[in-house]
Amino acid sequence: MLDFDLAELYNVETKVFNQAVKRNIESFPAEFMFQLTRTEWRLMRSQFVTSYPQGADNQVNELSQNVRVTQKKRRKDLLPYAFTEHGVTMLASVLKSPIARKMNIAIIKAFIAMRKMVIQYSEVIKVIDDLKERIEGHDARLNQIYDALENMLDKKAEEEKKLRAWSERERIGFKKQ
Repeated sequence: MLDFDLAELYNVETKVFNQAVKRNIESFPAEFMFQLTRTEWRLMRSQFVTSYPQGADNQVNELSQNVRVTQKKRRKDLLPYAFTEHGVTMLASVLKSPIARKMNIAIIKAFIAMRKMVIQYSEVIKVIDDLKERIEGHDARLNQIYDALENMLDKKAEEEKKLRAWSERERIGFKKQ
């Protein structure tokens, strides 16, 4: 998650949020928090969609697939910080307001739910792969059965052809008149 998104969730300004993090920088190793490069930030900004039409009641109608960048006061030359799941967890020791505690619990629950979804997705992929293997095995067996039936039908057609040829042959010997 990016610093300005977390600051909004914790109901503080991004500058105040980042100052609190920098005062406790030893709590945020590189695997917990890192600053985006200019290229990463440019690419990420190009992915944001900011279309939020307002309804008649001046309420924002959030459309799915829309992402909102809330960096109104960020200087253009400052690159945002990105926090991993562990970095967000560590924020609990840095930000100690009641809102921060509640938000931290909600964010951690969201991470747990995402992890469960990933695990379920992985299990579904495994089941699908197993089914594909079984279907491929069934396809091979069905092809063998089809070939065997075709051979049997060919033999039967061959026998019928011989019988027809035998019954239609020119007879020799006494002929009834």
